Amino acid sequence: MENSGTESGGMERTGMGMESGTAAGPAPGRFPFPYAPYRIQEQFMEALYGALEAGRVGIFESPTGTGKSLSLICGALSWLRDWEERRRQEEERLLADGLAPPLDTAGQPDWVTAFVQSKEERDRVNRLKEEHIRRKKREDSLEKIRHNVQLKYAAKRKRYEEDEAKRLLQLSKEALSQGAGESVLDNEEELILAEYESDDEKKVVSGLEEDDDDLEEEHVTKIYYCSRTHSQLSQFVREVQKSPFGKDTRLVSLGSRQNLCVNEEVRRLGALQLINDRCMEMQKNKHEKKSDEENEGKKRRVSRTVCPFYSYEQMQFLRDEVLVEVKDIEQLVSLGRETKACPYYGSRFAIPAAQLVVLPYQMLLHEPTRNAAGIKLKDQVVIIDEAHNLIDTITCIHSAEVSGSQLCCAHSQLSQYMERYRKRLKAKNLMYIKQILYLLERFVAMLGGNVNQNPGCQAVSQTGTVLKSINDFLFESQSDNINLFKVQRYCEKSLISRKLFGFVERYGGPASAVKTNKENQKLSGLQNFLLTLQQGSDKEGTPQSPPVEAENDQVRSASPLMQIEGFLSALTNANQDGRVILNRQGTVGQSSLKFLLLNPAVHFAKVVEECRAVIIAGGTMQPVADFREQLLCCAGVDPARIVEFSCGHVIPPENILPIILCSGPSNQQLEFTYQTRDLPQMMDETGRILCNLCNVIPGGVVCFFPSYEYEKQVYGHWEKTGLLSRLSAKKKVIVIVIVQPGKLIFQEPKKANQVEQVLVEYAKCIKRCSQPGGQMTGALLLSVVGGKMSEGINFSDDLGRCVIMVGMPYPNIRSPELQEKMTWLDKTMPRAAGQAPSRVLIENLCMKAVNQSIGRAIRHQKDFASILLLDHRYARPAIFNKLPQWIRDRTQVKPAFGSAFAELRKVRIHHLLRPATNTVPHCPHLDLSQAFPLE
Repeated sequence: MENSGTESGGMERTGMGMESGTAAGPAPGRFPFPYAPYRIQEQFMEALYGALEAGRVGIFESPTGTGKSLSLICGALSWLRDWEERRRQEEERLLADGLAPPLDTAGQPDWVTAFVQSKEERDRVNRLKEEHIRRKKREDSLEKIRHNVQLKYAAKRKRYEEDEAKRLLQLSKEALSQGAGESVLDNEEELILAEYESDDEKKVVSGLEEDDDDLEEEHVTKIYYCSRTHSQLSQFVREVQKSPFGKDTRLVSLGSRQNLCVNEEVRRLGALQLINDRCMEMQKNKHEKKSDEENEGKKRRVSRTVCPFYSYEQMQFLRDEVLVEVKDIEQLVSLGRETKACPYYGSRFAIPAAQLVVLPYQMLLHEPTRNAAGIKLKDQVVIIDEAHNLIDTITCIHSAEVSGSQLCCAHSQLSQYMERYRKRLKAKNLMYIKQILYLLERFVAMLGGNVNQNPGCQAVSQTGTVLKSINDFLFESQSDNINLFKVQRYCEKSLISRKLFGFVERYGGPASAVKTNKENQKLSGLQNFLLTLQQGSDKEGTPQSPPVEAENDQVRSASPLMQIEGFLSALTNANQDGRVILNRQGTVGQSSLKFLLLNPAVHFAKVVEECRAVIIAGGTMQPVADFREQLLCCAGVDPARIVEFSCGHVIPPENILPIILCSGPSNQQLEFTYQTRDLPQMMDETGRILCNLCNVIPGGVVCFFPSYEYEKQVYGHWEKTGLLSRLSAKKKVIVIVIVQPGKLIFQEPKKANQVEQVLVEYAKCIKRCSQPGGQMTGALLLSVVGGKMSEGINFSDDLGRCVIMVGMPYPNIRSPELQEKMTWLDKTMPRAAGQAPSRVLIENLCMKAVNQSIGRAIRHQKDFASILLLDHRYARPAIFNKLPQWIRDRTQVKPAFGSAFAELRKVRIHHLLRPATNTVPHCPHLDLSQAFPLE
């Protein structure tokens, strides 16, 4: 173990270090970089290069503001460039010698060894030649496209001509169909399930011709870069574009249909699952249309909708355009609209030849989605950025919850569907539909209800939460005799949820009640049932009917069977890896079934097994024990393969002042436990601390509370005692310059769409207060740990001159999910340093939330801020050591408030007297000689 570092830009290496001689990386300073890198960036790239070369699983931490994205780009692509060059040289040598690498034939007779070696050599040399020719052909093609603009215009012109021909052909077909007339049954053809083959299903690669040479192309060695959101991915792509690798890197951005679809008819569906099902159905229609055209002697079937953007030739053109020039998702969508090619499938075509694939990590971590996208991880490199909540993400992806209302609604819809089309459905479809209906019936029975009654009116006799193993749940629900794997596969392949949605959309809405067809009238029960589900039960009286448009929107967005499919899929996990939670509350409609994944490592194991190297990176990864023990070791990763890297920050030591405060101005000990935090003296002491800090802290102050409920309680107490008005006198919008004063104190909203508005008002207030002639010094933002403001929001410069953490945000240990997780850990994980794994989990969850919140303040090299942790328990070694290294090294423990206040005053005066490095706007009204008396 090697530890080295300085006050600024230090580096900490823990775990297994790099083996000497393993990584022949470039010498320091040899990494291409858009500017002179910081020393910690060079260290980061060296460690990254070594981990990729040695095939390690790395946990990399680099604080936000230290250029982590560029370090990842330049370090990883430098390794890829060197790797490709070494491989190219080796291939050229083998082709020149006509030899292949030797095989291991130990223990075989000499004649067998000679024969096998000779045949394998010839085959492998032939494969090398084919791959070399294919790669040369691809590189020449891309080079031609890069420098020949005429090819682009020719492809576009050909596409427009094809579109015009198809439009005229469609008009002629519509004219013929109007003349011949169509029966009601033919108009419903699109709602009928096709014949299902469960055993010998035809394998179709995304609906494309399999004999195309391009699809047989081998996947080149590539880097899969993953992050949380599409905006973070777009930001990463822009960094690649600005890097020295931006011109010659083949990059493709992947995303969901919701983000990449350019078919407005499909996009209007809104919900992701509806978009997915509609897209898949249109691809299926395309192939059925081809088979119908081949069987000309058969009766002409109804023309089904196919996607006009699903043109194989145009998607090949889009693929080449993507590989020629680096594009983010927005540019990819614009290119798709311009070329009338599907960006969703076109981007997938580019995966085999791409060197860098950028995608949301939900797509990579979910194996069915990964396989559907054509992502092959064998011997590839995966970098997961913003990975501080990776364990929670894997758990959420593979967990599922359904309510009693959804179960009853799906049963009613599916029953109506089966009755209407019973005579037209194949026997196998009817069998699976009856199995699904039986499962829904038994699941509702487990909640204490009956599927034939309104779930909102059925009272639950025994309320509460019960946890069961998967096997026990299936046995007690009498569902253990049904093969859930086959039912799940049927749901996926048959698109039954999409058919059912179309059925409800056509006949389930109130607008269909005006139809007089007898078959439509039979569906009135479904309409009334759906209406009661939408309105819900009201104890005080009959609810008013919502407008028809609103009802239609609700029915359109309701797709209960899609949610239930996820729950059925979750039940196929191993019995020991998850639990089923029965939450019985009031009525059956309010009750729910939830699958909780306990072992996320089982879904991460295949990633680390197949990949050459996996890098888990983030700005704040501490504490890393969860990643190492719960995720990597449980996934079967050899501890010797794990490497940890953590670097310091680029700011000078004097630009950050972390303080652990043990007591307040009135010497009240700060301990915000569940038993003491509600005491009036604790809330008063917190208010006094804020009042004093607002005297000396310029700009914005962000105060984090452990929960929304506690924030509301403290805020109400301050209003009653008058402390809120005293705070407002310290942090206030400037009253001289503006006519309409804004809010004095801002509270974080629970709704995401209100966050932007609050931040804008908060920033305006700080900006106005910093102008000459103002009397106040900024604004105070009350926020919540784990809320909208604690992740992804940058409180840089004046927006966050001080971050305050009130208490320790321990999770609610009374939660049934957390209790089950703790029990599972105690049974499966060894004790660490004398502590039970469940206790370590609680502390780690708390400190991860703290580290994410306090990391919001320092965002770049010249930024500065103070960090106050208000609770004496932060000084305990077990807790203190879980702070990020760059914060921990500079943290001061202050038993009394007076000494802490003196440090804050010195920092304030220090930065006001250094305008060259000070980013606080000059405030001429401030008198630096004032004593800043304690309140």
